[in-house]
Amino acid sequence: MNKSDLLSLIPLWILSSAAILIFFSISVKRNHKVIFVITVLSLLVDFFFLTTYSRHHLQSVEPLLIIDGFGIFNIGLILLTTLVVVLISYAYFEQREERKEEYYILIILAAMGSAILVISNHFVSLFLGLEILSVSLYALIAYLRKRERSDEAGIKYLILAAFSSAFLLFGMALVYATTGSMEFSGIAAWLTQAHEMPLMVVVGFCMMIVGIGFKLGVVPFHMWTPDVYEGSPAPVTAFIATVSKGGMVALLVRFFNALNGYQYSSFTLIFTILAISSMFIGNVLALRQTNIKRLLAYSSIAHLGYLLVAFLAGEKLGIEAMIFYLVAYFITTLGAFGILATLSDKERDAERLEDYRGLLWRRPLTAIVFSAALLSLAGIPLTAGFVGKFYVIAAGIHTHRWLLVVALVINSVIGLYYYIRLVAVMFDQQQESRPVQELRPLVYIVSSVTMAILALSLFWIGVSPEGMVALIRSVL
Repeated sequence: MNKSDLLSLIPLWILSSAAILIFFSISVKRNHKVIFVITVLSLLVDFFFLTTYSRHHLQSVEPLLIIDGFGIFNIGLILLTTLVVVLISYAYFEQREERKEEYYILIILAAMGSAILVISNHFVSLFLGLEILSVSLYALIAYLRKRERSDEAGIKYLILAAFSSAFLLFGMALVYATTGSMEFSGIAAWLTQAHEMPLMVVVGFCMMIVGIGFKLGVVPFHMWTPDVYEGSPAPVTAFIATVSKGGMVALLVRFFNALNGYQYSSFTLIFTILAISSMFIGNVLALRQTNIKRLLAYSSIAHLGYLLVAFLAGEKLGIEAMIFYLVAYFITTLGAFGILATLSDKERDAERLEDYRGLLWRRPLTAIVFSAALLSLAGIPLTAGFVGKFYVIAAGIHTHRWLLVVALVINSVIGLYYYIRLVAVMFDQQQESRPVQELRPLVYIVSSVTMAILALSLFWIGVSPEGMVALIRSVL
């Protein structure tokens, strides 16, 4: 490893060093505010280095990692999303009796695992990043141990994640046994020379799809999603819905493009079935929910189906649409779960439908931000979600994926119902009597400013998406 390789890995070193620094800080003295400041500064320094040095010095750390424009963009997105999650976590954990400081170690390590995923070019780095992410999530999901359903959610994710990792690892072993390579480009070269794919490789890839499908939470590997969303702390749920799934999406794009997977009709058929079933089952099950976390969980399943439409479209337009939709989905999801975290108290999260009845008359700005996030998820014009869906539909039409486009349009109409229903509940003049615990005003300033920035970003991208589109095109 030369000097350039070491410099290119500094973003990962900053994250690992921040986790170690927090660990030693806790051993000296527990102070939630100090740990919070260290975490925020670490993420900001990492993002600054990424945008000033890394994006001008692209590097391949052979054979494990490839730090290109696509990877730099996704690491930046992961860092900013993690920063937002940390900002909304401060007020959320300040009102709870559980020890708060270790949470920040886990969230940084989970972000590092996801960052490794998006720049992986080898099965070893893929599995390393995946396990760093997964092991951190085991603890994060069950972090509030005294809360009902928290331990249940953690154990469910632990068991199912272990099974999915076993499928993924066994699939990798079959591919390696046949091709003799664990590097993406080496596997692609072997397949090109073989002319047709052997049965062993087909089985291996199918087992890998099972593992990847679980991490994405697409149908039929979605069973864990509503229970884990419901049992996790609200900021952790936001992290799972964005950073965890986004890292796996970026990895899937890199792996599929390296193998030129679009030439294999069997794999495109599998992902088409996953996309259509995720859209319909996710939206139909969301219609029946009165728990907001479970509603957003099933909604996320449907949105992963929408993302797969752009993924299957392929080509440059499809990848552009996929990245743009990821950005819009991240902003919108963070806004929705950020409001949920803001309204939660130390007893439970504000996850019941009745908790939002008459919210407009009690906390108008909060209701407006939450409504904007929901309308963006529904794909209403002037929001980032609308432009994202339009981009995905355009990519699907460009590559003649008519069945997927029709399914997306139908499901957008279905999804509109439960988003509008929640907005209507907030506008109901019959106010809910449940009191909302108020913390010191200074504690809420960080969360309030963060929510305002997310809302402005949501409308800015929806009204003027040219800047984001140009940025995405510059890194591909």
